[in-house]
Amino acid sequence: MTPPPEADPDPAPIFVEVLRGALVESRHRGAAAIVDSAGRIVRSWGDIERPVYARSAIKPLQALPLVESGAADRYGLGAAELALACASHHGQPIHVEAVTRWLERIGLGSGDLECGAHLPNDTASAQALIRAGTAPTAVHNNCSGKHSGFLCTARFKDEPTRGYIEPDHPVQQRVARVLGEMTGLDLGRAPRGRDGCGIPVIGTSLFGLARGFARLADPADLHDERRAAAKRLLDAMAAMPIMVDGASGLCNAVMSVAGRSVRLKGGAEGVYCAAMPGLGLGLALKIEDGGGRAAQLAMITLIDRLGGFDDAQRAALDSSLRPVLHNVAGLEVGSLRPAASLDF
Repeated sequence: MTPPPEADPDPAPIFVEVLRGALVESRHRGAAAIVDSAGRIVRSWGDIERPVYARSAIKPLQALPLVESGAADRYGLGAAELALACASHHGQPIHVEAVTRWLERIGLGSGDLECGAHLPNDTASAQALIRAGTAPTAVHNNCSGKHSGFLCTARFKDEPTRGYIEPDHPVQQRVARVLGEMTGLDLGRAPRGRDGCGIPVIGTSLFGLARGFARLADPADLHDERRAAAKRLLDAMAAMPIMVDGASGLCNAVMSVAGRSVRLKGGAEGVYCAAMPGLGLGLALKIEDGGGRAAQLAMITLIDRLGGFDDAQRAALDSSLRPVLHNVAGLEVGSLRPAASLDF
């Protein structure tokens, strides 16, 4: 077997270039890791050991306790709810209605969510609320599915629901333990912060994140309950990608086209993670400047170069693989392209 190529010595190589006319106007740097479930590095770029906050990209790992605890079975959760537990949804009616019904099923409501309220990320849904003179609630928060999963587990365990976002609450203790086990990292002294939705964030290396997602993709070495939980969550993401993201989101686009081979999840500040079940691989990347546009193109490029898309799927995803920039009048003014560092 040919050993994997050495990591790029540049701690933050250029991943994406932004062109306007013939000029490269901007460059986005980053780091990334492709890892198998045993922790073998298939390919890496930049510093993959430096802790990063995975933000919402880590949600599929955070959802594991919801299933393996028995809470998902106790409350009859299906693919829609399990996908929402992994989601950064756009606040469209399909999302809001599903979260509302889920909370009612466990005897709770939007007032029990501690994620805060914001307008839907979906423009049409936000405009509809504004026209109706209706204020958004916490159910519209893009993290309300994940938080409903936390509350669901707390109810099942007969734990207090108030304060479930705090680091010392049993819900977050379980999540932190699972993250350490899945990434293979000692997170006891890792950097800590608070996410936009209020829950703790834990500094985790890109290597660890990629390994965690590889173990979702290839759960053979996990205990029975976690192996079953990993499969159910990945199956739910593939079955209901619209719940994971939104009508216009990259995760929805990719999994709607290639859900058999890829499970994809993005997060704030330029982070993306992916599981590729057919290959047993996990991917994790971080764009240095937090640029979401660069993170999207870099991740979909890596997936493509690993053989994640066939010709028909590549054609269906062409606008994401070769993004074009338009001005406000709709004229094409530039484009994004993957940098040479991503070639392999």
